[in-house]
Amino acid sequence: MSSQEKVSEELLLEEEVVTQNEIVLYNDDVNTFDHVIDTLIYACDHTPEQAEQCSLIVHYKGKCTVKTGVYDDLKPRCSMLLEAGLSAEIV
Repeated sequence: MSSQEKVSEELLLEEEVVTQNEIVLYNDDVNTFDHVIDTLIYACDHTPEQAEQCSLIVHYKGKCTVKTGVYDDLKPRCSMLLEAGLSAEIV
């Protein structure tokens, strides 16, 4: 084994695996479009257009991934959605 192969092998072993999680928002019969849109803008840093698109997808499809990232970033965002009365979970 050449020294170049050995270094390449060591670098591959040292790569950190980052797991991406998702916040999935579910449809309900309680919240208005405006409330969902405002909450997505606040909790998930969506633009108004993103929030509106997600609310429409949730309405017609029943659910939508509204944010992806590492768990530690998503946990407080999901908590904000839940505190606002929305149905969401981290998967």
